[in-house]
Amino acid sequence: MIIARTIETLQEAKKTLQGSIGFVPTMGALHHGHLSLIRQAREENEYLIVSIFVNPTQFLEGEDLDAYPRKEEADRKICELAGVDILFMPTIDQMYEEDELCIGVPAIRGYVLEGEKRPGHFDGMLQVVMKLLNLSSATHAYFGKKDAQQLALITQMVKNYFMDVTIIPCEIVRDERGLALSSRNAYLNHEEKERALCLSRALKRATKMVMAGELHVEKIKQEMSAVLSEADRVEYIAIVNREFKALEKVEIGNTIILVAAWVGKPRLIDNLWI
Repeated sequence: MIIARTIETLQEAKKTLQGSIGFVPTMGALHHGHLSLIRQAREENEYLIVSIFVNPTQFLEGEDLDAYPRKEEADRKICELAGVDILFMPTIDQMYEEDELCIGVPAIRGYVLEGEKRPGHFDGMLQVVMKLLNLSSATHAYFGKKDAQQLALITQMVKNYFMDVTIIPCEIVRDERGLALSSRNAYLNHEEKERALCLSRALKRATKMVMAGELHVEKIKQEMSAVLSEADRVEYIAIVNREFKALEKVEIGNTIILVAAWVGKPRLIDNLWI
């Protein structure tokens, strides 16, 4: 495995790659969710590049940029064992200049839900993802469906800017009790992990209601809200179509149910695609 800490090293290493390139961008502190993306990319491509970069432009003031989990040695070992060909680990100075061009999110999908609660987050996320997609020369790039709105915006960016890469959505990975895996789960103590299960339980309640024929959004949200009472604070419960427009009734095959809530220190998100 080649470890590239500079853009020049990455570009030099890529010269030997003749074939499809799978790419998995991460912020490190790798867990089984990341590993599922890496394994899928490994299986579906001749070469595999993984990046680890804690991107400062997508953190808002007061968020956990400085405290974000960093496990470089463990991450390197995981990537090596998973068959990564190039591990790209740039510094902030490598990725950003002082006076940068910016990418703006779309007027509708970029300003609802996560875009409303974390203004500016998606601008920074799209900025770094475009840089990483260009640097990796990826044929296929792999993103988890847990960050559903992020996935939608990246897919739109690739389409709008005619970028020659295929975005591959990957299923949410959960622990044995149903908690969606996240690097920020490391902030949870035992009691908080128990309460955090209310997010997945709320989504399961919604699933049962839909399977029983209940499609009215407000009724489903009311039931979910009761389940989410174990969270310290619920930021939103949303039921939208794939364009992130609010629905009055669930549309089978075109609906995403999303929740965001605070449990202890971390803000957790989860969703269900119907």
